[in-house]
Amino acid sequence: MSELHQHALELISQGDWDAAHHLIQNYNDKLACLIHGYLHRKEGDLGNASYWYTQAGHTMPNNTLEQEFDRLSQLLNHEGN
Repeated sequence: MSELHQHALELISQGDWDAAHHLIQNYNDKLACLIHGYLHRKEGDLGNASYWYTQAGHTMPNNTLEQEFDRLSQLLNHEGN
């Protein structure tokens, strides 16, 4: 599954919100939900973002999008170990 998460983060880093969302939207594991929440946060749809963070067992963070992207990348790296 980490390949899916990695691909979604690569698409995000390339600025391809639609492709990242299309890829991640059908998965509901914790990291996929966090990435999904991040995508909606980036889009500005904070209600939807909050829903997906809650699905992952988190509250929506109060950090910058850049900090959150870094955090998601670190979670992915930790998952792969």
